[in-house]
Amino acid sequence: MADDIASPPTQLNTLIVDDEPLAIERLQLLCARQEHINLVGTASDGEAAIRLAHQLEPDLLLLDIAMPGMDGLEVAKKLSELEKPPAIIFVTAFDKFAVEAFGVAAIDYLLKPVEAERLSIAIARVLERTTDQIAAPTENSPWAEEFWVPYKSELRRIAASEINRIEAERDYMRLHVGSEQGGSSYLLHQTITGLEGRLNPDHFIRLHRSHLVRRDWIGGLRHDGGGIWMACLKCGTEIRIGRTHLAEAKKLAGR
Repeated sequence: MADDIASPPTQLNTLIVDDEPLAIERLQLLCARQEHINLVGTASDGEAAIRLAHQLEPDLLLLDIAMPGMDGLEVAKKLSELEKPPAIIFVTAFDKFAVEAFGVAAIDYLLKPVEAERLSIAIARVLERTTDQIAAPTENSPWAEEFWVPYKSELRRIAASEINRIEAERDYMRLHVGSEQGGSSYLLHQTITGLEGRLNPDHFIRLHRSHLVRRDWIGGLRHDGGGIWMACLKCGTEIRIGRTHLAEAKKLAGR
């Protein structure tokens, strides 16, 4: 049942892995200032990191790459095989491993010495990936019923039924909730195609490569005489309908 779905964590159980004691100490100090970090342990080599990851089941690893024996890339690959693999933020003195790092699905890649603000940005990305991207379907429905989205220093639960329209902004989707004037909007790190696949098509329609709209939020359709059609939303906003989506949009009017 939907009520049985656990809420996403507001803190990330975190494991630091680095072969340099001073680097571990610096990260410990930085983590102590991060409200979303709960430090559960440290490891000084890859083998210890694997062992502790199995024991502690951390949400996040702050992982060095260049270590003797098993390096950070190997650790990340092995942990990716877990049923619930931790998020990985690589922390390294070398920029040459960046391509390989993102090849093992790292969330971010930080260069030493790490700045507190840069670490905060990386942690926010982890929170987005682990909470707001995974919308919760009900037991009997394949469609997302809610989304967890970051807002300032908190996480907010947004019901799919509260969303009026969604527009793409580069790598993010802006979810518009409530009336256009008095409502709110939230950014979600997700492709529009991926988001479309998680929303009930009986409730939402794709009108453009960058717009999804709740069907009952569309008040009418109009064209300008030049072949361009617009969807007139109940809030007064008009959205241009893409050519590839026009036939589906016209079905709203039984045409």
